[in-house]
Amino acid sequence: MHKFWETPVAPASAPLGVKVPECLKIANVRIQPATILAPMAGVTDTVFRRFIRNASFVAGPESIMSAPDLPTAETPKEISGCGLIMTEFTSADGLFRTRESKRKRYLHFYEDEHPISAQLFGSDAYTLAESAKIVEDAGFDLIDLNLGCPAKRVVKCNGGSGLLKDLPIIRRIFEAVRAAVKIPFTVKFRLGWDDDNIVCVELARMAEDCGLNAMAMHARTREQGYSGNARWEWIAAVKSAVSIPVIGNGDIRTPEDAVSMVAQTGCDGIMIGRTAASNPWIFRQIRQHAETGAYAQPTERDRYEMIRTYFKMLVEENMHGSPGKMKQFVAWFTHGVPNSNALRRAVYDAQTGPDILTSVERFFEGVLQADTRSLANVV
Repeated sequence: MHKFWETPVAPASAPLGVKVPECLKIANVRIQPATILAPMAGVTDTVFRRFIRNASFVAGPESIMSAPDLPTAETPKEISGCGLIMTEFTSADGLFRTRESKRKRYLHFYEDEHPISAQLFGSDAYTLAESAKIVEDAGFDLIDLNLGCPAKRVVKCNGGSGLLKDLPIIRRIFEAVRAAVKIPFTVKFRLGWDDDNIVCVELARMAEDCGLNAMAMHARTREQGYSGNARWEWIAAVKSAVSIPVIGNGDIRTPEDAVSMVAQTGCDGIMIGRTAASNPWIFRQIRQHAETGAYAQPTERDRYEMIRTYFKMLVEENMHGSPGKMKQFVAWFTHGVPNSNALRRAVYDAQTGPDILTSVERFFEGVLQADTRSLANVV
């Protein structure tokens, strides 16, 4: 997953009177608010999903930015700014052929993750249908088909966006999965393979005709990957073509972007991927913006609490603390932190999760003390 954007754009200004929808219903599943954490390979495991969901609660206009620890049953909370979370994409073939005792590794989630959608990829209709039954039996609220991943290793197997070159196969998959499960069935797709083969409107109509309950579209072609700007006008075209909910995805970096997408496309909800990895407060900020017209920016202490919270969750989930995952995320989470290269070097040199936590605490102790001295000098 690309951490940041190759094409910088000027910040959007939010149109007056427009908000991200407060609620989205996909069949019998209520998503409130209509904001979704995108499925991201190597990112949206159970720890990251719960971290984002719980970092997004808004108590009101006076809420602080700092990400909370995992909630307890006794902790009263408001609605999270993130309405739906999704798993990393999972190979339908791998899931179907894996022994039942090992499937938990692919489909593990906690009760506080509801509503949650499981995303599958593959190209064989029968295998996808059988895997969809496994997902339904595991207790997921929705199931999603990946027609968007541009990775070569996935496309080579005719999965992800590779299927966009063969709509008849997609129809067979839609029909087989729809007949196999009762839970809501959705699809995430791109504009098409390239600019000469844009199929999003035809695909959207086919999805509705086959009984799918909603769709999300990343407004780039497979050929674009994550480069260039997302073309929101195609989200509007898809929205005009179908009556089931349409979720927009691509280039939402700020609350103003989210509002602008809704205004320009009429989409029923928004999906955020890369921004959530570098700014875990984005869903909270969107909800604050909807309620007050403004939103808080994270302080250095907020960043410290956020990094410490996520890394502590990784340690609690795995006694070794998933040092590889910590090293992966530290570059995203420290983007914009002064002298963050020193922290990244310390994290990369550490061998265990607890050692990495110590490095984080030591680094921010110096940063926060420097901030305190700076304020004292101003006073």
